[in-house]
Amino acid sequence: MSTIERGRTLVGTTPRTSVARTSEANTVATPAVQPTAQRTGAVVDGFDSAKTTNTVAAAQVFTAPAGSKDKVYDGKLVGAGGQTFEPGTPLSDIPAFTPKNNPNATATLIYTNGMRTEKDKQARELQALADETGMRTIGVHNSTEGTVGDLLQAVKDKLGKGTNPAVDTLADAVYGELKAGRDVHLVGYSQGGLITSRALSDVARRLRIEDGMSPEQVQQTMSKLNVETFAAAACTYPDGPNYVHYINNRDAVPTLFGLGGKGWSPADMLRHAGKDAKVHYFSEDTVFSGAHSLVDTYLNHRVPFEQARAGEF
Repeated sequence: MSTIERGRTLVGTTPRTSVARTSEANTVATPAVQPTAQRTGAVVDGFDSAKTTNTVAAAQVFTAPAGSKDKVYDGKLVGAGGQTFEPGTPLSDIPAFTPKNNPNATATLIYTNGMRTEKDKQARELQALADETGMRTIGVHNSTEGTVGDLLQAVKDKLGKGTNPAVDTLADAVYGELKAGRDVHLVGYSQGGLITSRALSDVARRLRIEDGMSPEQVQQTMSKLNVETFAAAACTYPDGPNYVHYINNRDAVPTLFGLGGKGWSPADMLRHAGKDAKVHYFSEDTVFSGAHSLVDTYLNHRVPFEQARAGEF
């Protein structure tokens, strides 16, 4: 069932983001988010909604029953400390992970995790991303049901079949921000890159069908999106966003199921990194020694977004 057919409720507010570390140029300043219980008034700018919120209850906190499996968090938003929130919660009401060396960071990214990743592990990845990028981070949780279940879901994502709560949450957030005229910075890792690709395709369809935009207008609207993928399992991305893809030539996930390794192959005719995308190839470790690791391998090769867009790795 497509995004249009699902008729999903749009996210009211999501983060306004910039494209670089705290020290990089062109960062759009947005107020640091405090826990909802501490906020007595919100500045209307990017992340922040026009309403005033005074209680944690307004932030739609999600608390799972004791002993619940990770599946209950599927598609939930993840904030600082691993606290979870219902999809549709204004991101201005979600306390984000912040860089350890800069708790007052303003730019924010939205991160979708890969397979076999429980919520607490994603929380650790969110902190690592905050420390590496100098940005505040909030997660869209892609829950795990074990290797077999995750693989089956990934196959459906590749085929664009069935529903995936993480796709829905991410697509709604991005669509809502674009309609509000704000920038968005996305990061997807492994299956999270595939989810990001599918969500962006959903957004492009909604802009065409629901808003009657031409293909050129869709691309122009989506140019407000900055997207980084690491070891992504997606082999196609819609045109419009500003992409930077990181691929370890020794990592089977992106080389076999994603954009492929460095050098041409016949399968490249079926691949599309997105118009004007920048792809950074490197070679490190093996599949048995961390080649696919986000924190221990891929983030070591990341450079500031604008630098990457200039092809300076």
